[in-house]
Amino acid sequence: MGTFVTLAEVLEARGSPLEEDEVWCLLLGTAEALMEISHKGPGNMCSVLSPGSMLLSATGNLAFKSCPRSEDLGSFTAPEVQEGHMIVYSLGMTLFWSVDYQLPQNQPIQLSDNLNNLLLSMCEDTVQRRADLVTVLETCEQHIKAAQLPPPEKLIRQLVQDVFRDSVSHPHSLFGLGNAPVVSIAITVTLHSMC
Repeated sequence: MGTFVTLAEVLEARGSPLEEDEVWCLLLGTAEALMEISHKGPGNMCSVLSPGSMLLSATGNLAFKSCPRSEDLGSFTAPEVQEGHMIVYSLGMTLFWSVDYQLPQNQPIQLSDNLNNLLLSMCEDTVQRRADLVTVLETCEQHIKAAQLPPPEKLIRQLVQDVFRDSVSHPHSLFGLGNAPVVSIAITVTLHSMC
């Protein structure tokens, strides 16, 4: 598949959050990749995503850093993992983080009601009320078609190219997720205040 960069590295290189159309495309591409992985069986899918575990390829593909696992987890995997609910939560939090990246605390996130509601439904605390992966995929497909947005692969290639271009012109150490728990708590508080 080629060289990968993480979503965290993309945001570090650009120094600003993702725009709404980028979130829609990335969300569709991620949902498609996760559906493909889930068809291989529940033991093949990690239950947590983060900006540092989403890998974007220069060829336009997505991959995910693997979780340590034993050979057969199917019998031991909780239903919410098999249905994709846990991964949907962490994907929603990851994308909220990407639209909030480096915004001042007092500046609200600018999202359409459709995207905001979808991300909020992905981050529901109650598993039974949380959107599932199929719903996320279908919602994204409908929006991308209606808005005539480019395919996710095109956006992913562009994001990766931007990172490489930035690393050549401004060599620096790329983003570390050492403060991710603090960021996650802040995003959760923001989400609940939006409801």
